[in-house]
Amino acid sequence: MNQLSALHDLVPILPELVLACGAMLMLMFGAFIGERSAAMVNGWCVVVLVLAGIALVWLPAGPHTMFGGSFLIDDYARFLKMLTLVGSAGALLLSLDYLTLERQQKFEYGALFLLATLGMLMLISASDLIALYLGLELMSLPLYVIAASNRGNLRSTEAGLKYFVLGALSSGMLLYGASLIYGFTGTVNFAGIAKATQAGAGVGLIFGLVFLFVGFCFKISAVPFHMWTPDVYEGAPTPVTAFFAAAPKVAGIAIFVRATVVAFPGITHEWQQIVVFVSIASMALGAFAAIGQRNIKRLMAYSSIGHMGYALVGLAAGTAEGVQGVLVYMSIYVVMTLGTFAVILSMRRDGRLVENIGDLSGLARTHPNMAFFLAVLLFSLAGVPPLAGFFGKFYVFLAAIKAGLFTLAVIGVLASVVGAYYYLAIVKVMYFDEPVQSFDRMPMLLRLVLGVSGLANILFFAYPAPLLGAATVAAKSLF
Repeated sequence: MNQLSALHDLVPILPELVLACGAMLMLMFGAFIGERSAAMVNGWCVVVLVLAGIALVWLPAGPHTMFGGSFLIDDYARFLKMLTLVGSAGALLLSLDYLTLERQQKFEYGALFLLATLGMLMLISASDLIALYLGLELMSLPLYVIAASNRGNLRSTEAGLKYFVLGALSSGMLLYGASLIYGFTGTVNFAGIAKATQAGAGVGLIFGLVFLFVGFCFKISAVPFHMWTPDVYEGAPTPVTAFFAAAPKVAGIAIFVRATVVAFPGITHEWQQIVVFVSIASMALGAFAAIGQRNIKRLMAYSSIGHMGYALVGLAAGTAEGVQGVLVYMSIYVVMTLGTFAVILSMRRDGRLVENIGDLSGLARTHPNMAFFLAVLLFSLAGVPPLAGFFGKFYVFLAAIKAGLFTLAVIGVLASVVGAYYYLAIVKVMYFDEPVQSFDRMPMLLRLVLGVSGLANILFFAYPAPLLGAATVAAKSLF
């Protein structure tokens, strides 16, 4: 009876248990069978992610706390965990053909995806500073390895090393900030910190908050801690870049929003100034730095920096409506990113991947369907109505205006206009330049991801209610 009760108590962490057990099982199976099992193991890892998603849907309703209040499962966590699992599963699907074609099949690859995703889910549910740090490190350690997974490629090794060194530095700063916050409040629990800061905060606590934000900004590659992003995006294997651009960003934004809104509601004005600065700097850098890029992966790096700036506009509002805007924005961003990387992974000639924007010349004549869907995604990334990307920006800017942050909203719109230039430049290359040698045939899995992503962006305006409703419920659970 006691055993049944203990098992029932573990139900709220069922998705995490599925991922942990799945990762261990895949590693043991791969080690026992050898490298010839790599393709099968990586395929089964996608199934494990799907099972974790089913377990998440199956969880009983209502908020649940575990481990002395360190681990919280509420509507906000459910929403972002599902989005993280979608991002991870999509990136792993994009990897399957790539690993076969590049002859880089390793059974550890999929297991590292599972372990990184496990860290992300733990991070999203973190309700105190210790759980936050543990989730962050569990997410980061597999990412360092995946970034350098192509050991024979100098750029991949360099990307992994840069990410590791800068990641360790940011983790140390975050830990220092957490220790300062604990020192000045006497607690690590978010609710306890909120109670301790009701009457305001001293200089020491503000310093702790700034160092905490340094760690968050690094994980979502927001300015001024974005320096690793272009080099790591360019150097890492392309499906790994897709993974970096999707799932970890969701987890990073999730804990950024939860920690800020739940732990520091009494000093909103202080943290709001920091978030506004980071948001404006990220939007501006993402808009202007991408203009001169010729490598499409570096362009996507600067694009992701800009998009994190737009997402932070919603957080800067500091309201439930702002958080709802962040959730809608991140959902649309993940779908757009996976679809775009499906095309980047299809840029292959004679079995070799090419990465320059000029290689897309005349794509509309050689691969019209691919060109059409990529154009849709680029227009959506630029925020052109009536595509999904427009609505993502609309909701965060609307929340900022309602919160009185008019200057932030205006700068965001201007940055969006500048950013549209480099997206439209790619469309011009595809539709108006003379064709170069045609790409190889697009693999079926990449077609599937591109088709789903493209159609979701086109049709979102027709029926946005499910996403908006879920985001509203998730946002309200924080307040």
